Amino acid sequence: MNSAKMLTVAGCLSALLAGWSTQAVQARDLTVVSWGGNYQDAQRKIYFEPFAKKSGKPVLEESWDGGIGVIAAKVKAGVPNWDVVQVEAEELALGCADGFYEKLDWSKVGGKDKFLPAAVDDCGVGAIVWSTALSYDANRLKQAPTSWADFWDVNKIPGKRGLRRGPKYALEFSLMADGVPPADVYKVLGTPEGVDRAFKKLDQLKPHIVWWESGAQPLQLLASGEVVMTAAYNGRISGINKTEGKNFKVVWPGSLYAIDSWVILKDSPNKDQAMDFIAFASMPENQVKLPEYIAYGLPNKEAATAVPAAMQKELPTAPENLSGSAPLNADFWVDNIEELNKRFNAWLAQ
Repeated sequence: MNSAKMLTVAGCLSALLAGWSTQAVQARDLTVVSWGGNYQDAQRKIYFEPFAKKSGKPVLEESWDGGIGVIAAKVKAGVPNWDVVQVEAEELALGCADGFYEKLDWSKVGGKDKFLPAAVDDCGVGAIVWSTALSYDANRLKQAPTSWADFWDVNKIPGKRGLRRGPKYALEFSLMADGVPPADVYKVLGTPEGVDRAFKKLDQLKPHIVWWESGAQPLQLLASGEVVMTAAYNGRISGINKTEGKNFKVVWPGSLYAIDSWVILKDSPNKDQAMDFIAFASMPENQVKLPEYIAYGLPNKEAATAVPAAMQKELPTAPENLSGSAPLNADFWVDNIEELNKRFNAWLAQ
């Protein structure tokens, strides 16, 4: 075979393989990624399954434990195998700045004015308002903790404590336990002395801490009695109380509330369908169903006002629950997460 024919055959094969590759990529079903556990069980019922039925196409789902490094690896590897992902506030900011997400079409979700201001971003649409708070099993613990100072006091209430593994939340709660008012936590944590103070306070509790990573774990730790109290996501607590008849309590003073958002990974082969899914999950008539299953606040303002009064009192957005709590400062963590992660990991290894 002469070289010209060889080149022609090679070119045809290359084109054919490229076509197959493109078809394989395009053939992958929409993949939505969230936080697992009873929260994702609720999302499946009110978002994933109804959207699949409406669109006539399957929706695949996965769960993750967060981290901008995971997102970066997915995008840098080429065509990502995830499409829509629910992310925390600093993952949204970092990923948008680094070009890891598609810019969203806000006209498809009804316009930015339909949402809380903090739920609006070029790369993300707010999915929930949620709190991380002190929680305990009232059936096991007769002396109820009322603050992070109680959480740190192992003489007053003996037993193991659960904390989310990482500097975020652990450092804020350490400072609150050391007497810093929630409203002043980031002012203090924004100084080298404040960071040292937080780690020094963590030193006191270190032998008594069970570290967790996924949102379902603190529920398991409480249910088994492995810990007497733990930091936990408020909605998970209300959810397990409803589904399993637990008597887990949330201590709202000293809690930190934040907004999670839906994003679309850059170069998603299902970008249009991903945008349609986010629009579906953001519709007030769909979003309003979430508190029936799990007590998270709703970023869509129309949905938030439609939540029945009986359910409002369990939400982070209820005025009495906001009293004594503070917003998570995403800007602080965007600026400091890398450095403080290194210090935290070194401290944990000591």
